[in-house]
Amino acid sequence: MVLRLERYVPLPQHEQGGFDHADVYEANGWVYVAHTALGTVDVIDGAKGQLIKSIGGCPEGSGVVCALSDGHIFAASRGSGKILVIHASKATLLKTIQVGSKPNGLAWDDDHGLLLVADVVDLHARLVDPERGVVKAVKLPGRPRWCRYSTFLDKFIILIREPAGYVTLNPRNGELSPLVAVKALGPHGVDLSADGREAYIACDGGVVVAMDLEKGAETCRAKIPGEPDVTWLNARRKFLYCALTKPGVIVTIDLVEMKVVQQVKTEEGAGTFAFDQSRQRLYSFLPNTCRAASFVES
Repeated sequence: MVLRLERYVPLPQHEQGGFDHADVYEANGWVYVAHTALGTVDVIDGAKGQLIKSIGGCPEGSGVVCALSDGHIFAASRGSGKILVIHASKATLLKTIQVGSKPNGLAWDDDHGLLLVADVVDLHARLVDPERGVVKAVKLPGRPRWCRYSTFLDKFIILIREPAGYVTLNPRNGELSPLVAVKALGPHGVDLSADGREAYIACDGGVVVAMDLEKGAETCRAKIPGEPDVTWLNARRKFLYCALTKPGVIVTIDLVEMKVVQQVKTEEGAGTFAFDQSRQRLYSFLPNTCRAASFVES
């Protein structure tokens, strides 16, 4: 079972810069990616392998997350301090919400209908109701990286670069946990097991650390050949994918054996991708050639 290159999808040209986070609206397979260099959110039809449109008004675009049950895409704009709320099946901008200075990491909580926004300048985590706006702001113990929502804990997981670790945030009352240490340099990308009990944390020190979220303890780790960026779980195959900007590869980690089983070349600087769980399709965004590489798991 390996990732196989399917096609390239041309995207709007930029002179410098690149892309940031992306996500898939699995109801129709559309892919939304922050095109940071152009201040847009690009929308791709994954099945047809073509660009649908670009949504403007997202300067310094960073985090993108899909709320499947809510039918929305949320995109963070560090340049404006706002969140864009996009109609997922129509690719139309519905509204913007002011959320701070430099929003970056995003996570969606289906259970309570709340968006977590982690700010990399004022170091706050904000809970956002799409209708009411910011409902709670909490100071973090360090610079946040990526974040997820655990259905098992009923809490958000927020990575902290330094001191290396993570905190949990209760969406019901805004209570923040003490820092849970991760024994590796620079926790960066994260995804959770299908049941939300375990976190797979890709760290700048060249390692993926598996953490038992109930116990707050490491269970195992796997070495990776470089500094990771975006990280996604393939729940069906028990694989974890990590993007390494140098030399420009996607590594596949077998979570049963906790070792790298494949490296697929992308492009130097390609640190972001999205994974469609339903269709087993991975989209890597290539900043130098301004296109998306579509892979299928086969």
